[in-house]
Amino acid sequence: MVQELNKARREAGLSQQQVADRLGVPQSYVAKIELGERRIDVIEFLKFVEALDATWSEILG
Repeated sequence: MVQELNKARREAGLSQQQVADRLGVPQSYVAKIELGERRIDVIEFLKFVEALDATWSEILG
């Protein structure tokens, strides 16, 4: 799932900072998720997906 979020962010043309700004969190939060250093729950996943202007089914295929 981490790889899919990272790929979707890059395909959306967004930087980690832009996603972080949309989520109202520090850039390091996004980086740690994408590096697999921080796990996220379903609610956080859905918020991340929303910040990418995507749907969960687009991310998970």
